[in-house]
Amino acid sequence: KEYTFMIDFHSHILPGIDDGSRDTEMSLTMLRMEQEQGVEAVVATPHFYAQQDSVKNFLKRRERSMHRLMEVSEREEQIQMPIYLGAEVYYFRGIGEGTLIRELCIQNSRILLLELPFCQWESYIYDDIVRLVRDQKLTVILAHVERYHKLQKNREIWNAVMELPVHIQLNTGPFLDWKKRSRSIRIMREQGTVLLGSDTHNLTSRSPNLAQACEIIRSKAGAAYVEKTEKLGHHLLEEILQ
Repeated sequence: KEYTFMIDFHSHILPGIDDGSRDTEMSLTMLRMEQEQGVEAVVATPHFYAQQDSVKNFLKRRERSMHRLMEVSEREEQIQMPIYLGAEVYYFRGIGEGTLIRELCIQNSRILLLELPFCQWESYIYDDIVRLVRDQKLTVILAHVERYHKLQKNREIWNAVMELPVHIQLNTGPFLDWKKRSRSIRIMREQGTVLLGSDTHNLTSRSPNLAQACEIIRSKAGAAYVEKTEKLGHHLLEEILQ
């Protein structure tokens, strides 16, 4: 294989916390699949919706879920790769001034995975992202950017957001579907280096697939592009571990 250091930056692999893995057995199977594909590290990013949950309650639920998973994994000695705790934080108006957003960053870093609305973006969304980056000094990763693309009939805000110092995360699933692949490849080429995430939720319709997607990307963009993606992921991992 051409790639050497894959990090799954977006996964719903923790058991029983959101619409992802339903139990520890499924989580362990998903993690084994990641490990067998050559994934070196997984970022667990359960959904966080400020309208439905408090940060304090979310963090408690995430800790309990991780504890259950690690208890079984350590007992059975199945998983050797690290799992870093984060969240897929759904945008809400005013998030740029949210006082607890830092607590939702990946593993006590300043790296935030942000899910944007599935609609035409407006200027206030841009303004909030600017505040997260400029005022809160966060490194913002925009989750599954390919899913918003076709909804932006007016490209002005899209273009402005894409020009901000943010990282673009693409889901690996669309690369494996020839009907959806072209949009992801277009965004990938427009944005330069991107981050990859399986956004895995289960073992069937949304199973771990990072290795397969890397092969497709390598065939379309070359091994050097995959290597650039890995280097960016490794750079962010170093920031997480600081």
